[in-house]
Amino acid sequence: MYKIVKREEMAEGTVVLNEIEAPSIAKKAKPGQFVILKANEEGERIPLTMADTDPEKGTITIIYMVVGKSTALFKTLKVGEGYQDVIGPLGQATHLDKVGTVVCVGGGTGVAVLYPITRGLKKMGNHVISIIGARTKSLLILEDKMKEASDEFYVCTDDGSYGHKGFVTEVLKNILDKTKVALAVGIGPVPMMKFVSKITKDYDVKTIVSLNPIMIDGTGMCGGCRVSVGGKTKFACVEGPEFDGHAVDYDELMKRLQAYREEEENCRLKFEASKKAA
Repeated sequence: MYKIVKREEMAEGTVVLNEIEAPSIAKKAKPGQFVILKANEEGERIPLTMADTDPEKGTITIIYMVVGKSTALFKTLKVGEGYQDVIGPLGQATHLDKVGTVVCVGGGTGVAVLYPITRGLKKMGNHVISIIGARTKSLLILEDKMKEASDEFYVCTDDGSYGHKGFVTEVLKNILDKTKVALAVGIGPVPMMKFVSKITKDYDVKTIVSLNPIMIDGTGMCGGCRVSVGGKTKFACVEGPEFDGHAVDYDELMKRLQAYREEEENCRLKFEASKKAA
């Protein structure tokens, strides 16, 4: 069992942080990589990019949003309990280098994935400008950590309850109008990554995005995680999860992510109803 040593509910309880004992993974994991978790023998395999690692403590940190049955099951796990399986580190690590000024843009739970990359880019000596956003202030996560990892920091909320009223793309465009940027990293909902990449392409700024397609085995065997990048099929689990943001077919990715949305919602509702009845 991979024991949970810390648990925190975030973003109005819809997002949960777990720090998990996984010493072998913690020693090897790098920013951008992910793990696959399974709660119990009958559980579904869920891929989640690590939000942090602590090799000395032997722990990894994941942050997930409750969407379907499996993440609803994850949410029931308490400190001292744990996951039956945690497999990783998987995927390609982020290539961190000193390039100059970088802009890191995160939305929703994508901020959890963005944080170790932002921190890593700053440690390399880059000037890091970060922009994070959410629908409303209460849904923002990791604000303090992202601010600490940045030289310049901006917050956006759709409803204007905190920071800039509007989308992260508006602040991004303002920065690109005034600043020479060598690299942009965008991680969040697919529409956000699509429009971040569209803007940076206009300014000829290299852009990296982290994709979250449907995934089963995590080894490139099933093909479930296939995405189209530059007109070619790529397997996100072994060739990603990060790709050139200017080459991704975002419309295809959004369609694939919607394929089982109705079944996912129904399973979650049935699971939650069974827990209330128990």
